[in-house]
Amino acid sequence: MDKQLKSMINELGDAINNSLSDSEQIAEVISRIKARGYDVFVVLEATIGFNHDESADKESLPAPRRSAADFKVTSQDLKFLKSLRISVEENG
Repeated sequence: MDKQLKSMINELGDAINNSLSDSEQIAEVISRIKARGYDVFVVLEATIGFNHDESADKESLPAPRRSAADFKVTSQDLKFLKSLRISVEENG
């Protein structure tokens, strides 16, 4: 697997983590469950497949990237992710 594809796969993982951490609906439901005295464990598994389209190599342009400044993770987000057993690596 080349470095660029590996980088894009990592970006996809980050995007999935960010979408979960930004979900107020998920956080609210988990909060209600915990308020009733239950511990919540959520395990998500994603299977992602790739097929290389060789004709796209000549025509494709790189997709625009969002900067890291577009995403802000609060301490509440980190606590929520930890409750889902999702670790977040901080980029310095």
